[in-house]
Amino acid sequence: MITLRRSAERGHAMHGWLESYHTFSFANYYDPRFMGFRALRVINQDRVAPGRGFGLHPHDNMEIISYVLDGAIEHRDTMGFTSLLRPGEVQVISAGTGMAHSEYNPSQTEPLHFLQVWIVPNVEDQQPAYQQQAFPIEERRNYLRLVCSPDGRDGSTTLRQDASVYASVLEAGQEVTHHFAANRYGWLHVARGAVDLNGQQLADGDGAAISDEAALTLRGRRDADLLLFDLP
Repeated sequence: MITLRRSAERGHAMHGWLESYHTFSFANYYDPRFMGFRALRVINQDRVAPGRGFGLHPHDNMEIISYVLDGAIEHRDTMGFTSLLRPGEVQVISAGTGMAHSEYNPSQTEPLHFLQVWIVPNVEDQQPAYQQQAFPIEERRNYLRLVCSPDGRDGSTTLRQDASVYASVLEAGQEVTHHFAANRYGWLHVARGAVDLNGQQLADGDGAAISDEAALTLRGRRDADLLLFDLP
């Protein structure tokens, strides 16, 4: 079964320097029908104005994934990490017992466009941890590149949850297929572009919950950036 979550139905917040779309309930957006999906709790699609960003703020017991589409994130945290996150790079923060970080757009001219995802961990109160890894476009073009997994297989980052995350840049006319093991679920987020998902059309900002499907086939209608989650 595939249940669509259209972009226009998402929560929307406009703060001047920040425009944010919320797939699931977040901050001032609340919809009891959309509190998350399986272990997936947050998918926020954010656009941050030049020179602006999120000041130091805390997290605990959450797996926080950031994925840049355009621009860059300047990251600083209380674990001592300072980094610049660019398109094609994946950052995973396992907040564990608690940490705080800030996220800024370091450019004075270019906007920042990125996805932030929260996944509920299957173990709590662990030592906080930080990972950042680049996945070149050649590894993601017309391919579902594993970027996060519970065991770090295939050179992916590691999550404290039995969830796998795939990133793809799917060109028009190209296809990719993903097979689900028994009793697994999926969520697809199309950050931009347009695809057919098992015959259903999705475009910029659309999502889909996937259950009781042995496999899914994605075909590009317009060049698309997407994330696919394989969930317990």
